[in-house]
Amino acid sequence: MVVTDITQKEYEEEGKRLRDEVEKRTGKSAEELYEEKEKRLRDVIELKVPDRVPVILPTSYLPSRWVGGEMTAADSYRNPVRWKAASRKMVFDLDPDIQQAQAGGSGAAASILGPKLFKYPGDGVGEESSHQLIEGENMKADEYKIFLNDPGDFTLRYFLPRVWKELEPLSKLPPLNSLWGPSNVSPAFGDPEVMKAFESLHKAGQKQQEYFSLAFGLDNDLAELGFPPMTHGMAPAPFDIISDYLRGMAGTMLDLYRHPDELLQACDMMLERSIATGLRTLESKLGNPKRVFSALHRGSDGFLNLKHFEKYYWSYLKKVVYSVTDADMVFIAFYEGNWEQRLEYMLELPEGKTIARFAFTDLKKAKEILKGHTSIMGGVPHSLLQTGTPNDVDKFCKELIETVGKNGGFMLSPSTGITNEAKPENVKAMVDAVKKYGIY
Repeated sequence: MVVTDITQKEYEEEGKRLRDEVEKRTGKSAEELYEEKEKRLRDVIELKVPDRVPVILPTSYLPSRWVGGEMTAADSYRNPVRWKAASRKMVFDLDPDIQQAQAGGSGAAASILGPKLFKYPGDGVGEESSHQLIEGENMKADEYKIFLNDPGDFTLRYFLPRVWKELEPLSKLPPLNSLWGPSNVSPAFGDPEVMKAFESLHKAGQKQQEYFSLAFGLDNDLAELGFPPMTHGMAPAPFDIISDYLRGMAGTMLDLYRHPDELLQACDMMLERSIATGLRTLESKLGNPKRVFSALHRGSDGFLNLKHFEKYYWSYLKKVVYSVTDADMVFIAFYEGNWEQRLEYMLELPEGKTIARFAFTDLKKAKEILKGHTSIMGGVPHSLLQTGTPNDVDKFCKELIETVGKNGGFMLSPSTGITNEAKPENVKAMVDAVKKYGIY
């Protein structure tokens, strides 16, 4: 079947065929394979020695290159059925232990509103490019009080107009707390531009509903083939929420000195929301145990001195982590950047209940400090998957497995998500390496 031209019905029929093929290929049912892979991951998390090193596959935009044809990264945003089919085929072909597939969201919805916060494949960046966050000061330094007093009002009248072009007229609305009483309807609601903004929001919501009605369920579809998802929910670091989306990096760094009290109050507010988001993961039907993910952006070496790191970043992140692990879930921290100066802080997290996924941290150094306490994930540079040969990848993974993977506690994966700039044959060499060298 040509993945680039597939209906929902054909997608479902292909799923049944692949399920039969999985059982023929392995001699096991999909349910047995699913639990086998879950146990392998569970053993590593709990610092037991598994039957072999697990390999994790974060697919990102590689499915478009894997299936070839006319597909591009932009299909992740334009054609959810096509993208699901490509992602499923890639996972099926490569046969990893754990998958981390993704869909981008509705490009049609985004184009209606005019995004100013990000660009995505096919709109703002090339058809084959990765999405890009456009960081900005979406909350001004003198707006902390407005935000802290009424975050809903701030979101509607300040944040949304700044991150969506078509919602700029919402800045004309009066404070929401001024609308109490039957006679306090604001004339702003009669403004044609304001009405158009709400209409655009409605149309975008419809497009997003259409997209997710088709895109929803990829993790379940892959689970039915025996492939567990890596994560089931998210819980971001409070400082990162403020720095990424509200104040921007430059604004947040200035606030450490100019508005420290307001920044702490904002972190307190985001802490409550992050914990609530993480605990919603308990509703997932997949996962044993359930796993909560957080990509950590501003905590790495070079962003904050240790005094600020402890006060504004780590103290809050620790509370998020413990809220997850106290609920008998596992916290997966993606330590982006280099965290070599901060490795010992991770010993303050609960033993055998977290995964430390590293991007650029030296894994041998991380293993030396975290062995017997925290399981480690990562290792394979994306640059190697882009420019190396299968033999280069095989050799690199072999050394990693024999050093960092010694005595368990290690999951092999790319250092970042696999974009479509990676060579498919190199990704296959990475997955195959654990099956050759990772058996204990």
